[in-house]
Amino acid sequence: MNVFRSEGHIGRWLGSRVPGATLSVTKLCELAHAWWGDRIDPNWQPRTRGQNQAILIGLGLTDAFWNLSGADPDR
Repeated sequence: MNVFRSEGHIGRWLGSRVPGATLSVTKLCELAHAWWGDRIDPNWQPRTRGQNQAILIGLGLTDAFWNLSGADPDR
């Protein structure tokens, strides 16, 4: 993970390389809370892949990059 101050900064850093997924710091915080927020609960149980996928979908992270099955959802 890399943190940049702007989209322009990302473009300069990438040069001619193709970008991966990008998200704002706000969205990253939302993801961190949704993904890790329950881990200190004494009754915590690992989530299924489907439950994890639901977290991503609920946050609007639906591009192929965020597909946990590894399959292209558009095919």
